[in-house]
Amino acid sequence: MEKCLIAALSALCLATVARCAPPGLDPFNFDGVDFYQLFNDPDGHLKLNPRLKTDDLIRAHEYPAELHHVTTEDGYIIGVFRIPYSHKLQNQKAHRPIVLLQHGILGSSDNWITMGPDNALAFQLVDAGYDVWIGNARGNTYSRNHTWLTTQHPYFWRFSWHEIGYFDIAAMIDYALATNGQGQKSIHYVGHSQGTTVFLALMASRPEYNAKIKTAQLLAPVAYMDNMDFPLAHATGPYLGHRTSYALMLESMEFLPYNDFLLLLLYNTCGPDSRFLKYCKQFHSTDGRTNSTAAAINAITTPAGVSTNQFLHYLQEQQSGHFREYDFGKKKNLIVYGAEVPPDYPTHLITCKTHLWYSDNDEMAAVKDVERLADTLPNKVMHHMDDPLWHHGDFATNWEVRKYINDPIIKIMNEFEDTLRS
Repeated sequence: MEKCLIAALSALCLATVARCAPPGLDPFNFDGVDFYQLFNDPDGHLKLNPRLKTDDLIRAHEYPAELHHVTTEDGYIIGVFRIPYSHKLQNQKAHRPIVLLQHGILGSSDNWITMGPDNALAFQLVDAGYDVWIGNARGNTYSRNHTWLTTQHPYFWRFSWHEIGYFDIAAMIDYALATNGQGQKSIHYVGHSQGTTVFLALMASRPEYNAKIKTAQLLAPVAYMDNMDFPLAHATGPYLGHRTSYALMLESMEFLPYNDFLLLLLYNTCGPDSRFLKYCKQFHSTDGRTNSTAAAINAITTPAGVSTNQFLHYLQEQQSGHFREYDFGKKKNLIVYGAEVPPDYPTHLITCKTHLWYSDNDEMAAVKDVERLADTLPNKVMHHMDDPLWHHGDFATNWEVRKYINDPIIKIMNEFEDTLRS
C-alpha cells in the first residue's frame, strides 16, 4: 500500500503538469516552461475523473449490472451487485442457478471483477449460465449505511467478522433467493479468505442455513490460525490478541478510515486507462505470478473499509488456538455468552457440501490449520494446490487462476446442477 501511495503521489505531480501544460507543448518536455505562470493560475484546479465502481466495471465489458441494497436484521444496509444473465447467452428467461461471491478482509466486490471477462470468476460464472451476486461486508465502500447510525458514530463500528457472517451473509442469501424469481431454495457460495471465515461462522451459528447451500467453495479458508506464518500477526498478537489496554484503545473504530478523495486520486493515477499504469505495476511487485493490472486496480480500491474489531478477532484466534466468537473480556462475556470465555463455533454442524481449497505456501491459512478445520466438517472435499509456491493472494489474482481455480469450481457446480436435473 505504501508503494502504491508513493507511486500515486509521484504520478500526481506528473499528471498536474500534463493537465496544465499550454496547448501544443509536450507536457513532459519542460524546456521554456514558465512555471510561475503555470502554477499561478487563479482558475487552476485538479480535475479527477470519477472512480469506476463494481457495476461500472461490469458494464464496461457489456454485461448487465444491478446494484441492490440489502438491510440486515441489525440495521446495516449492504450494497450487493448482481450480474443477472449473460449478454452472450441472452439467457434472461432460462433457469439460472444463484451464486454468491464474498471478498476477503479490506476488500470489496471490485476484487471479483478486476481480472477481466476472460479470467474473473464472476464473468466466467455468468457465461456458464449462473445468476451471479457479488457481496460486500458492512463498513466497506458499498456498505456504509445504516437505518439509524452514521459512520461517524462509534457504535457503527462495533462489529467483527462474526456479525458479517451472522447477519450480512444471511441477509444476502435470503435476498438473492427472494429476488431471483425462479423459486430457488438454495445457492452456491464462493468465498476467499475472510469470505470463508464469515461463511463458517454463519453455518455453525445458524445451522438452518446449511439447507440453503448447494455447494460452498472456500478459497484459502481461515478459521484456526495456530500455525499461520504471517510475521505481523506474530508481532502484534501478544499485545492485541488479548484484552489489553492496547486492544481496548483500538476497539470499535474504522481501520485506515475511508477517504474518497484518496481512493479517487489513486484510481486516476493507477486506473486501467491511466498513462501511469505501467509505473504503478512496477511499484506493486507481483513476483511474476500475478495479473499485475488486476493487482494494481485492487491496490487502489484497498482498504475498502473495515472495523478494527475484525483484525482484533483474528488476533484473538491466533493467540487462543480456538475458532470461536469475539472475546469481550470476562465481565461482558458472562453477559453475552453466560461464560467467562467465548464459545467455540460448532463447526460439526456445518453439513452442507464444503470444498476447501488450500496450499503449502499460504501465509494466512496454514495446511495444518486447514486440516484441523476439515477434521470437524462432516461433508468436506479437500483441494490441495500442487504448486508449492501458490500463496494466499494467488487464489484471487494468479495468472492461471482460471485453469486451477475457476474452471474446476464451475465444473463442480455444473455437476451438482446436472444431478438436480437427472
